[in-house]
Amino acid sequence: MVLRHAKLSQQEDALRVQIRQLTDAQRKQYYKLEAEQVKDPDTFAVLNWFFVAGLHHFYLGKFARGGVNLSLFLLSILILVIYPNHWAGYSIFVGILVIELPQLLSSQNIVHHHNNQIMAKCLADVRHSKA
Repeated sequence: MVLRHAKLSQQEDALRVQIRQLTDAQRKQYYKLEAEQVKDPDTFAVLNWFFVAGLHHFYLGKFARGGVNLSLFLLSILILVIYPNHWAGYSIFVGILVIELPQLLSSQNIVHHHNNQIMAKCLADVRHSKA
């Protein structure tokens, strides 16, 4: 489920407040963890736009969904190579496009949500490592 931009911004602001409450050493550790894991929305959008095959799912670490998407994409290409103009190949390909188009149109929110989750995880990891 993709949340709206305003809700995502509220979540991020709440996380930033909690991050500011960390000690200096904890904040340093937090920002190191965060920098290693956050993702760029533009990269996600480019991978989605140019490679409908599901590479954008791999970018966010969603390997199962990426694998299914890539497999279906390759299956549609294989069907169209073996049986040119076959309805099954086109159907699978169009199905992928229909499913992935909303991903492209809401890529900023998808990555914002992902990054908020990363921030919360990093915050919990830092808090637990000093406990």
